[in-house]
Amino acid sequence: MSRTYHLVHTTRYEYEAPVERSYGRAHLLPSDSDRQRVLDRELEISPVPSDTNDHLDYFGNISTFYLVRRPHTTLTVTARSRLLVDRPRPDVAQLDTLTWEDVRDSLAESPAIAEYRLASPRARASTEVTTYARSIFTPSRPFGSALVELTRRIHSDFSYETGATTVYTTPAQLLRKRAGVCQDFTHLAVAALRSVGLAGRYVSGYLETQPPAGQAKLQGADASHAWPAAYAPGHGWVDFDPTNDQWVDERYLVVATGRDYGDVPPLKGIIVTDSKKSTMQVSVDVNPV
Repeated sequence: MSRTYHLVHTTRYEYEAPVERSYGRAHLLPSDSDRQRVLDRELEISPVPSDTNDHLDYFGNISTFYLVRRPHTTLTVTARSRLLVDRPRPDVAQLDTLTWEDVRDSLAESPAIAEYRLASPRARASTEVTTYARSIFTPSRPFGSALVELTRRIHSDFSYETGATTVYTTPAQLLRKRAGVCQDFTHLAVAALRSVGLAGRYVSGYLETQPPAGQAKLQGADASHAWPAAYAPGHGWVDFDPTNDQWVDERYLVVATGRDYGDVPPLKGIIVTDSKKSTMQVSVDVNPV
């Protein structure tokens, strides 16, 4: 079943003293894929930048550079998109026709995804991660069933706790903390896949959420999301969501993919200012059309 969504993501920075110049890089505009079509998209920045430029990065994501030269104490970046999503859930029975070892061995013939089998700065395997992965990817286990177990285990083994980790928390540290957010759970899943020779990638985007029964959906109450994907020749990238213990389907909107969060942060940059303090507010709306 396909769905059309209107997506608005607004980030607002406020500074206690004027910022002379602001240089930024954004991964906020989604691109087309075989499971998602972009109907329209735009990025609005205030104050109006003196220079902007869009290009496709190494991973095929839209990366936007901007330079604001006008002194300012507030910077607002708003991304608006309209997407048609047709993303069926993976067929576990089809995935289970292969063992995870079959998938691992076949990846030697897929050089295009070789880098997704290697460690990256925020998704490094360790002795703890490998032990965790080996308890799931047992000998001759069917590939689909192993992914189901990886999804379920991460969901049940860790608590979702905002503020328990930072963007620099490693999978090994997460295994000790036992609490984190979607970004951490994605890094652990990707590192676990790579530790047994499989290919894993990081996906950033959004998930349509529903308010409690009888309550109206609050404007701006949605949030960015992240989840992992595993590659299987003949099936492509198989996306799953350990944060919510489910397969990724048409409720998920993809913005960017990479080896880990460091490849696709929504916003990053440098400012020239004497300001000692700043605040950031993020508002996200994901609405079916």
